[in-house]
Amino acid sequence: MSAVPSQLPAANDPVDIDALETSEWLDALEAVIDREGPERAHFLLERMIEKARRSGAYIPFSANTAYVNTIPPQLEARSPGNAEYEERIRSFIRWNAMAMVVRANKHNPPDGGDLGGHIASFASLATMIGTGMNHFWNAPHEGHGGDLVYFQGHSAPGIYGRAFLEGRLTEEQLDHFRQEVQGKGLSSYPHPKLMPEFWQFPTVSMGLGPLMAIYQARFLKYLHARGIADTSKRKVWVFCGDGEMDEPESLGAISLAAREKLDNLVFVINCNLQRLDGPVRGNGKIMQELEGDFRGSGWNVIKLIWGSYWDPLLARDKEGILQRVMEETVDGEYQAYKANDGAFVRKHFFGKHPKLLEMVSRMTDDDIWRLNRGGHDPHKVYAAFHAATHHKGQPTVLLVKTVKGYGMGRAGEAKNPTHQLKKLDADSIREFRDRFNIPIPDDKLAEVPFYKPDPESPEMKYMLERRAALGGSLPQRRPKSSEKLPVPGLDAFKAVLEPTAEGREISTTQAFVRVLTALVRDKTLGPRVVPIVPDEARTFGMEGMFRQLGIYSPEGQKYTPVDKDQVMYYREDAAGQILEEGINEAGAFSSWIAAATSYSTNDRIMVPFYIYYSMFGFQRVGDLAWAAGDMQARGFLLGGTAGRTTLNGEGLQHEDGHSHIMSSTIPNCVSYDPTFAHEVAVIIQHGLKRMVEDQENVFYYLTLMNENYPHPGLKPGDEDGIVRGGYLLKAGPKKAEHRVQLLGSGTILREVMAAAEMLEKDWGIAGDVWSITSFTELRRDGMDCERWNLLHPTSKAKVPYLTALLDKTSGPVVASTDYMKLFADQVRPFIPKGRSYKVLGTDGFGRSDFRYRLREHFEVDRRFVTIAALKSLADEGAIPAKKVADAIRKYGVDPEKSNPHHA
Repeated sequence: MSAVPSQLPAANDPVDIDALETSEWLDALEAVIDREGPERAHFLLERMIEKARRSGAYIPFSANTAYVNTIPPQLEARSPGNAEYEERIRSFIRWNAMAMVVRANKHNPPDGGDLGGHIASFASLATMIGTGMNHFWNAPHEGHGGDLVYFQGHSAPGIYGRAFLEGRLTEEQLDHFRQEVQGKGLSSYPHPKLMPEFWQFPTVSMGLGPLMAIYQARFLKYLHARGIADTSKRKVWVFCGDGEMDEPESLGAISLAAREKLDNLVFVINCNLQRLDGPVRGNGKIMQELEGDFRGSGWNVIKLIWGSYWDPLLARDKEGILQRVMEETVDGEYQAYKANDGAFVRKHFFGKHPKLLEMVSRMTDDDIWRLNRGGHDPHKVYAAFHAATHHKGQPTVLLVKTVKGYGMGRAGEAKNPTHQLKKLDADSIREFRDRFNIPIPDDKLAEVPFYKPDPESPEMKYMLERRAALGGSLPQRRPKSSEKLPVPGLDAFKAVLEPTAEGREISTTQAFVRVLTALVRDKTLGPRVVPIVPDEARTFGMEGMFRQLGIYSPEGQKYTPVDKDQVMYYREDAAGQILEEGINEAGAFSSWIAAATSYSTNDRIMVPFYIYYSMFGFQRVGDLAWAAGDMQARGFLLGGTAGRTTLNGEGLQHEDGHSHIMSSTIPNCVSYDPTFAHEVAVIIQHGLKRMVEDQENVFYYLTLMNENYPHPGLKPGDEDGIVRGGYLLKAGPKKAEHRVQLLGSGTILREVMAAAEMLEKDWGIAGDVWSITSFTELRRDGMDCERWNLLHPTSKAKVPYLTALLDKTSGPVVASTDYMKLFADQVRPFIPKGRSYKVLGTDGFGRSDFRYRLREHFEVDRRFVTIAALKSLADEGAIPAKKVADAIRKYGVDPEKSNPHHA
């Protein structure tokens, strides 16, 4: 960063062989801009470039513009607000945000440890958030559904600080930042589950906010196109950090936003040049890199780099020397400038060229230090926001340069450890107070008190008036929809409740499609169904819906599909109902989240059904599934071709034996592994009642199989057991010397049924067969009972549902599923005391083969169920162990075969 002369052209600059001609061309261009505007100049330049290329000239493409503000000073929209009041309000909020984090970390709990928190992120965002709150972001009110704002997760203290000034949060709540167990605290980051009337969107883990917001903006367009809600005035605003853009999810869907012309979407990327450990791009320029990414993907890009104090210097830069130095200086250097002082900037930045030193020779070091970055200039921020909201036909990204830890002074302004800083010493707190002119006396500084002006002060009145003009406070969340929609009765799905005709076989996937087909025909709820597929509709037999419902496409269908002559042709429609997301599980899940939370964001109840290969669900997008739980999503996830042995030909990466383990980790995800069509219908109808009629904040995960077999139909009275997690499917012979209880789910239940027949035929043993639709729900019920009994020792003990089912039976219990042993093993504590419980499962990597061989390999087929039942009886002394050995020989099982877990 030493001062170096820069009088020669840069290495990548061509030598000007005719300076006079160049000057004439530039003069002509300037005349066009002055007389006809920049749009005309842009048109002429594009035509000239096109002509040059057609004539054989090589003109390399660049998605980058100069390292200056996109909007020149003369074209900036002027803010109508009171700049003085807004600055004071920002200062109060900055103080309260800092005080909240510092006070939280002054506690000395008996177990030690800090609560953590972040000061620096909001410090860099305060001007932008204040501008949005005062002038741009509408709350829901008459004639406006409200804007949706994805706040940068680490900026939460600043949002709380403003809510405190508005009277929405109390001082006690601020004093319990990150202390939520007692019910009066504030969550660390935006968490709708923990603050259901405040936060709308969880934006930590980082990267999920940008991805979810793109599909949220697209879903608003979808609702409007289908006539379900008027979303034409609404915007989706997304605040991201520049370091956050390294997350693949952050940039993963930007091409979709441009392709579908989501001009209701505004990204604001806070380019403070720092991530947790150091510079985002120390050797490069993150703003230029991101400009290339977004502009190349078709976005409208607005760069806001320099504040107003730079304008006179840039106006005097007739030779372009200042711009060149700005361009050549890397982010690591810019970070160092703001971590030091004006003298340092004079020497190391302006000292790069003698003419730059001359340019600032009459400026003091303090003047140089005041040269501000664009993100801290409220006038330029307003102009950038104004331009973004008025742009049509493209999504807009604002790349805004700021200083991390702005206002934190020597304690952390622009320093590498700033992100983690949560404690300030007395001198730093005093400097902070003085810098922002907070009226707190010296003798109170040690307490770091919160500050709230008199309600009658002009600043407070102004702040509340601005929010009133925009419909009310933000963020705010609607916990329930005002809509009341009836759910069709179970008889609406009669086609799958009855036994399959003789000789007729279907899969549970086909059963689901029949349920969905019946549902979309319902006059009330049908239009609210949102079928979502990631390029797998034909796999799941849903292609018939293409023609019936249409695939949503904002431009309709501009071509004649190649299968137009077929009944189930591929039909795109501007008002289509299906969301066909392509090979994109993360995007499809984000669409599902947008629909599953529409009751809150849009006051429109929607019922999304997202069907996908189960292996590519929770394993691939588990973080999004957890975010869905946080957002209180309501809808159905359908894991198709589920289980380790059902997708027989696809192999290791396609066979799921663990999704139910993963789904069980999300408290409000209700999971089922049904075997029969009638179970699918009962579960979906019950889920609809809970989520639509009762507005419970749960979502459902059902695994479906592609294996065809007969279905027995619903027996009246089994509905409750299906929903609660299990019921007796078929009792074994009443008269038998020995009896076992056989549990199964999904496709392996049929192996269990076959094992019961083998036990009776080959060994004279009766097997009662239980269809366990949800081991997960049985476990949750059992844990609820255990907890109640623990805390009510003198009351009559509650009996878990599974315990009650098995209490009146006899014999050992054997369970077999197409999932890891842990899946069925989770109910072990609720097997009646004194009864043995043996579990078979599919631990290990999947592989390709016929189903019967895979089930033999994983030791979950009918032979192994039979052997496990015999071994359980032998362990109890009911039969001799020799019978088990006889069965192993009889069924041709190799006792020395390798353990499938290690195979």
